[in-house]
Amino acid sequence: MAGIVNYIKESFGELKNNVSWPTWAEAQSLTVLVAVFSIIFSLAIWGVDTVFSKVITYYFDLIK
Repeated sequence: MAGIVNYIKESFGELKNNVSWPTWAEAQSLTVLVAVFSIIFSLAIWGVDTVFSKVITYYFDLIK
């Protein structure tokens, strides 16, 4: 049990002293960047899915 407590204490010390945290402005701009990229990527996947769906539907209509 003492090993777990020691591990948790060392983890908090690592986060507090050795991790470089971004500023609030950097965090906000990176969050916006991730959100915009996620929207663009999801639209691209939706477009490819729509095209493939139409191609497959067209193919199966041809072989009926």
